[in-house]
Amino acid sequence: MKDGVNGVALGVFIFFFLAVTVMGFLAARWRRAENEQSLDEWGLGGRSFGTWVTWFLLGGDLYTAYTFVAVPAAIYAAGASGFFAVPYTILVYPLIFTFLPRLWSVSHRHGYVTTSDFVRGRFGSKGLSLAVAVTGILATMPYIALQLVGIQAVLDVMGVGGGENTNWFVKDLPLLIAFGVLAAYTYSSGLRAPALIAFVKDGLIYIVIAVAIIYIPIKLGGFDDIFAKAGQAFSQVNPATHKPRGALAPAEASQWTYATLALGSALALFMYPHSITATLSSRSREVIRRNTTILPLYSLMLGLLALLGFMAIAAGVKVTNGQLAIPQLFEDMFPDWFAGVAFAAIGIGALVPAAIMSIAAANLFTRNIYKDFIKPDATAEQETKVSKLVSLLVKVGALVFVLTMDKTVAINFQLLGGIWILQTFPALVGGLFTRWFHRWALLAGWAVGMIYGTAAAYGIASPTQKHFGGNAKEIPGIGEIGYIGLTAFVLNVLVTVVLTFVLKAVKAPEGVDETKPEDYTADAGDPGVQVELPPATADSAH
Repeated sequence: MKDGVNGVALGVFIFFFLAVTVMGFLAARWRRAENEQSLDEWGLGGRSFGTWVTWFLLGGDLYTAYTFVAVPAAIYAAGASGFFAVPYTILVYPLIFTFLPRLWSVSHRHGYVTTSDFVRGRFGSKGLSLAVAVTGILATMPYIALQLVGIQAVLDVMGVGGGENTNWFVKDLPLLIAFGVLAAYTYSSGLRAPALIAFVKDGLIYIVIAVAIIYIPIKLGGFDDIFAKAGQAFSQVNPATHKPRGALAPAEASQWTYATLALGSALALFMYPHSITATLSSRSREVIRRNTTILPLYSLMLGLLALLGFMAIAAGVKVTNGQLAIPQLFEDMFPDWFAGVAFAAIGIGALVPAAIMSIAAANLFTRNIYKDFIKPDATAEQETKVSKLVSLLVKVGALVFVLTMDKTVAINFQLLGGIWILQTFPALVGGLFTRWFHRWALLAGWAVGMIYGTAAAYGIASPTQKHFGGNAKEIPGIGEIGYIGLTAFVLNVLVTVVLTFVLKAVKAPEGVDETKPEDYTADAGDPGVQVELPPATADSAH
């Protein structure tokens, strides 16, 4: 690691940071609506984004600082097991092609802003809606924190903030400034800010990866040398675990873990509130269908990005925190000015999803906690005001997590969020295709999945953590080690199905379904679709 502050890299980083900050505030004027005081406008960008804006927004939303920092960091630490993110992003797009257009249609027909809005309308259950909302907020918090960890990793490598003995306020001041700017333009511009900034973010990432995948191997002697050095490093025994550090290919014993983690992550990805927020901002059903066919281009980028973990090993990068491995690789291998570009790509790659995630979590609180249980007669203007304030509180919570917790465990807490959010799959996706499931059975299944998943994850230790040290455990009845989230999901579904039979047999009240079959195939412009209705009319649908 270079001593002191890398002034050139920092200067380039600040240039891009200031540029996107200006864009973030100017986004409030982009496609400005007559009435901005509604969640449709602030929280969903007026439901007006076309194919390319949606593509960049979803790409900026899904391929985050976690992607840029944590995926190659996992490969740097353990080898090929970190590649699980590549197959799961391949699996996810055929999956969402089947249900996202249906969710878009019914949401536009009824003015739904969140997945919990849909669940409440479909099953007539505020309790189930509340469970989905709380799960979404809990799962989003560590995800936002992970974005701030990405920013902090870049700042640390550039030498900003001083050493470990520096006063905490001075050390964390750059991160506090970045947080303050993010909070300000999100509050001002809503979803339009990350939608506009996503163009810059994705452009920078594509440039950096294209250069890195060609330039760094040339400097390191080619991929043969890179894989040879990585293989040697992984064969060394870890003194903490008394096992090899990792492997270039998953061992037979870990294949169940790899496969179940990839499948479970694919099922969970579009359960996250921020994924749905970006989806519902689209202007038509066809925009969603197009995006499910072109978003896999990002998976190609992800496969190349993951190789950076092997390159960091071959380049002799030595860091105590794996999250610093890729920023340090860029610092060591690139000229200072291009290292600044790479750091800016990571930094902006954190700001875009963090903004969307905070908006999504705020919308859940406003629509499904504040309006459903605290102030049912809230006006559209009051909803927007509450959502803006909650978006600030969510970011503050994530910032506290980053400043008080061990950064090396951020990825495990995000993976715990994946276990939680997967438990909303039966209610959301199941509800999009059938009304057969009973609302109480879905709630019981959710509770079983949440309790089992949390308890199982709590019991896993690692060399650095006593609890929540991983996300894989022996699968009951099979004996193989697998992803806890998928095991919890299977238990969730079993409980839901069995209890649905029981509750239907005793004729338990099922709740009122406010949707109709034609709602699930409606498009913009069809009769009854609420795309640009006045706030009072949109509220009346609830």
